[in-house]
Amino acid sequence: MLCADDFGLDSGISIAIARLARAGRVNAISCITTGAAWAADAEWLQDMPASVSLGLHFNLTHGRPLSRRLARAWPRLPRLARLTTQAHLGLLPRAAVLAEFHAQFGAFVKAIDRPPHFIDGHQHVHHLPVVRDIILDAVEHIQPMPALRSTAPVLGSSAGVKRRLIERAGGQGLAQELRRRVIPHNTALLGVYDFARTDYRALMQGWLAAVPPDGALLVCHPGGVTSVGTPDPIGAARLRELNYLSSDEFVQDLAAAGVTLGQVWR
Repeated sequence: MLCADDFGLDSGISIAIARLARAGRVNAISCITTGAAWAADAEWLQDMPASVSLGLHFNLTHGRPLSRRLARAWPRLPRLARLTTQAHLGLLPRAAVLAEFHAQFGAFVKAIDRPPHFIDGHQHVHHLPVVRDIILDAVEHIQPMPALRSTAPVLGSSAGVKRRLIERAGGQGLAQELRRRVIPHNTALLGVYDFARTDYRALMQGWLAAVPPDGALLVCHPGGVTSVGTPDPIGAARLRELNYLSSDEFVQDLAAAGVTLGQVWR
């Protein structure tokens, strides 16, 4: 499964992802519902092919909260480092984070008219202590039950130190809970890199070669030009990914690796 993250973050990103999905270049889209662009951008998901899974990209680190309860605690969402520290120290406002999850989930259902096929987190926030418990408990009461993105193990040599950071920050704990609760999830994660590397085709070839026999979830962050005045620290990487995923070379690399896009939830 190849999942494009950050749909809804900006219209330039959303339109690019929707076009890739309709062309069969990605088969999963993870959606941020907190931004002003979400309601309009969700129109691009109407009549999406049934082979494309649509998920909720739970956001606790970009922009403003959607719920009033979390907005009282955090007028603006914190940076990832602060959120991670508070999560591991047990300092997160649990009730407010729960309200925020319900608000973002509700915004997804309102726009798409069905629950998400899967749930994950912007910058992997869904695997953090407290946050993962909220989502795990909620998922068990949603029908049909969404899958959850597991962030461990992270495969591929490109991950480097990010592999250890992701797995230790919460990936290993989430993976254990997913197995214990028998919640559908991916058994491996690919696509992690530092966004500074410009050789995206070489990176993809390495990830495709690392796909295990039972499949893996490969994440990507393609996007077009974002709105004027909207800062995007990985804007150049988004364009590189978009250009490659739109190219004949990507199709050739899939065929050479013997990889096809399909479902990976187990």
